[in-house]
This record gives sequence, C-alpha cells and structure tokens, in this order.
Amino acid sequence: MTQRFIFERQAACGAARAGVIRTPRGEIRTPAFMPVGTAATVKAMLPESVAATGADILLGNTYHLMLRPGAERVARLGGLHRFMNWERPILTDSGGFQVMSLSDLRKLTEEGVTFRSHIDGSKHHLTPERSMEIQRLLGSDIVMCFDECPALPAEGAQVAASMRLSMRWAARSRDAFGDRPGHALFGIMQGGVTRALREESAEALGRIGFDGYAIGGLAVGEGQAAMFGVLDYAPDLLPEDRPRYLMGVGKPDDIVGAVARGVDMFDCVLPSRSGRTGQAFTRRGVVNIKNARHQDDPRPLDPDCGCPACTGYSRAYLHHVFRAGEIISAMLLTWHNLHYYQELMAELRAAISAGRLPEFEAEFHARRAAGDLEPI
Repeated sequence: MTQRFIFERQAACGAARAGVIRTPRGEIRTPAFMPVGTAATVKAMLPESVAATGADILLGNTYHLMLRPGAERVARLGGLHRFMNWERPILTDSGGFQVMSLSDLRKLTEEGVTFRSHIDGSKHHLTPERSMEIQRLLGSDIVMCFDECPALPAEGAQVAASMRLSMRWAARSRDAFGDRPGHALFGIMQGGVTRALREESAEALGRIGFDGYAIGGLAVGEGQAAMFGVLDYAPDLLPEDRPRYLMGVGKPDDIVGAVARGVDMFDCVLPSRSGRTGQAFTRRGVVNIKNARHQDDPRPLDPDCGCPACTGYSRAYLHHVFRAGEIISAMLLTWHNLHYYQELMAELRAAISAGRLPEFEAEFHARRAAGDLEPI
C-alpha cells in the first residue's frame, strides 16, 4: 500500500494535465471533482451512491464539523472515514472561508480568528494550529492550510494585507502539520485579481513547501472573466510536479475553462444544491425541471446519461415529484448532477490524454449553445 502522497502527471494538452494522485486510501484521477460533504454527508446521497457516480474523493467542512458534532467526538468514533462510511480519500478545508463568510460576530488578529457559532452562539477561537489539530482528529487525507479570504471587490491594501497574513498562517500551518506519511498538506495562494500579489503569494508558498497548492480567493464575486484572467497565469506560478486545486469552483463551463488553464482539482456545492432546487445539468445546458413545459414530457433528462434519474424516470415524473415536494426529487436530481460532473471530468481526462482538448471545448460549448428547448 502506498505510504506517501504521490502525484503523477500522465498526459498534457496545452496547459491542461491529466494524471493521478496516489494515497493510502486510493487513487484520485485528475482532473478531479470533489463532491461537497459539508456535515459528513453529501446531501440526499448515500456514500455508495456518491461512489457510483465515479467520485474518487469527497470534501469535508472543518468549520461545520468542529461545531457539530465536534472533531474530538469524531476522533473517538474512529475518524471521519468510519463516521460517514466513506473509505476513499477525504479533503478537508481549513475552516477559514466559512469563519469569514458565515460568522457575523468575529474578531481577526495575527493569532487567529475568534467567532461565534451560527448554530448556538457559542464562542470559538480558530488558529492555524487549531485548524491543523481539528483536521488531524478528523483523519482527512488532504489537509488545507488555514487562511483568510476577503470577498471581492476589495481594496488593494486589504487584499495585500490579507494575503500576507495568510502566508504567515501558511508557515504556521506547515509547522503544526509536521510529518504525516500518507497525508498531504496543501498551501493556498491568495492575492485577489492582482498579478503581483499572486506572484508574491506563490513565492512564499514555494519557500515553505507543500504537497499540493490551491488557488484561493476566486469565485467570490469577481466574475468568470476576471477569474479566467487570473487563471491565465496563476497555475504556472505553482510547482509543475504538484496538484493544483481551484477552491469552490464551480459551474461546468468554469471547470472546462480552468482545466484548459492547468487546474487539476475542483469542489463546489452547486451540483447537489441545484439538485435540491430542481435544476439539472445536462450536455445541452441546465434544465429547470420545475418549469411547466416538462409536465407531459416522457423523455429522460439526458438520453445519453446512465444515472438512475435518466434510465428510470421521465421528465414528467421528475417535474411531478419536485412540485409535490417529495424527497425522491432531491435524491434523483442530485444523483444525476453528480453523475454529470463526474462524466464531464472523465471526458476531460480522455480529451487531454488524446490530445484533443480544444476540440472537446468547442463541442462542449456548441452543445450548450444549442440549448434544451428542442427535443434532444
């Protein structure tokens, strides 16, 4: 069994890379999409159902798990993998983004962040050292540095100060993480949409040294054009022999564009959240199953999709159960969306390996431009 975290690039097409991350708990094929299991569950899905979609790795949320049920309790119960019945790799975020975005009452200092729980108002103090301890107790395979991320737009001085604080916290996270064979620590690049700050951040992370590198501080209000503008250069600032992870992204066209620019890993709540709100991602774009035009439609969401929602049910049925508020609606639509995302990642890997990613991109956008109004 592999004892170390290893990233192998197996093919390239332009800036895009296809490869595999080897961990003691299994391989992660890249480019990879990580379904989000915020509270130790991917909403509306059983773990075996998530695995059936093709997912190699899940994301767990440090902020939510530290508040409920608590990292120490999870550790006593055998760790997060056993707790949630998922034996494949798990990445946990550091908690920093949620502390900044979800907690109204918070105080930021050089030491860390003091905040009150959104659940019961209890007071907590989160530092780089405590974040590393929580993620160790959870037993995650990939651990993220503790960082601070301001929402965009923000003043340049604020973005610069935040980035430099995150780099100091990255060094403290590295020291607190220590040497844990088989587990990986990822640093997080910050700097908003300013190239000089991104370069400064990448240099600081490189001096510290990490098993992988995330591109943080995007998908926080800057828009796709600005995000792609950063991704036109940011991946190249990071080591070629380490995986690159774009945090919190995103929509299918975001992912395709980011893969073409050299990103290897993604996570987003969008496929599961959209499933619960009646939106399905298909090769022809987004289908809003709540719309009346689906109530008599005998077709599947996508005739080329092999998920249970498409092979066993019509659009008319899916429309009915969503309108009726039945739980099966969230189950089927979430399964479909996660299946679609994993199929998209498999298609991207195949296109990179075949040296035809530009052709795949053109076909992807042409299908979406055609829309779903006409019969598939």
